[in-house]
Order: sequence, then C-alpha cells, then structure tokens
Amino acid sequence: MKTNNSIYGLIAEFETHGQLLEAANSAREEGYCRMDGFTPFPVEGLPQALGRGRTKIPLIVLLGGICGGLGGYFMEWYANVVSYPINIGGRPLNSWPMFIPITFELTVLGAALSAFFSALLLNKLPQPYHPVFNAPHFERASIDRFFLCIESIDPKFEPVATRAFLEKFEAINISEVTK
Repeated sequence: MKTNNSIYGLIAEFETHGQLLEAANSAREEGYCRMDGFTPFPVEGLPQALGRGRTKIPLIVLLGGICGGLGGYFMEWYANVVSYPINIGGRPLNSWPMFIPITFELTVLGAALSAFFSALLLNKLPQPYHPVFNAPHFERASIDRFFLCIESIDPKFEPVATRAFLEKFEAINISEVTK
C-alpha cells in the first residue's frame, strides 16, 4: 500500500520504445493497472500494453454527424414547409433533393465539432500542469526518451517493490514523482 500521499508514482526512463513496450507488457502481466507511457512519437502496441481499451471517439463522431445531418434537414424542412411555405412552379414544399447540400455540410460540421470537443474532453485537455512534469529529464519525453509511470494509486503499488520491478528493465533512471 502507499505510505506517502505526496508521491504521485514512480517513473522509469528508457532509451528505446522496445524497452518501454517490454516494461509496460510485463507490468500489465504483473498486475499493475494504473500506469501511463510518455513517448516522443506514437508507439504501436503501447495502448494495449498499458491496458487501454478502445476509444469512444468514433461513436461520438458518428452520433455528432447524424445529429448534424438530421438537424440540417429538419431546419430546411421546417423553414420551407411549416414556417414560410411558398409554392413556386408547382414544386413540392418538401423537396428533399434541394436539401441535400446543406444536410451534407451540417453532417460534416457536426462530426468535426464532436471529434474536436470529444478529443479534448476525453484527453482531459487543456492540462497545463501534471505531476510528471516534475520528473527529472522529463522534457526529453518530447525529444528522444520513453517514460513509464506507475501511479501510487495502483492497488499493487509499493514504493520499494515497484522500484525493484522497474529496475529489471535496465531503465536509465527511475525516480519518484511528487504531486
């Protein structure tokens, strides 16, 4: 169990993404579930190694597009049939081919806005401060280093045992992250 409430977790620094993947997979197999990886580029297989499931963003984008399209079609239908009906040349009031361009544009707008805002909200952005920013050499996470942080709220986290576990993977540096 955690003994110090000021510790956010332990962070290990690796030189290659292969070492990070190996450490994350082993940590997952060992029973650690509250961990995160920080890399300068996307690493294939890292989300699965960290135990992340599928994202909800595609479903949210689909629903946003459907709502945008239906909203656009209903807006045009209401304006032409209910609010201001004008019969020009005997054409029907509900002329769906005329409504397609705006319906398409609002479908794209709804999907794009829902993608943007759901990505921000689900990633908890903007986040101007995070405890791992205090870790030594963490600025290299955006340049050439790979980091694995096991959080202290993990049920299996023990400072000494977790440090010993991370030392097996030949990390360059293992340090405590304070809150």
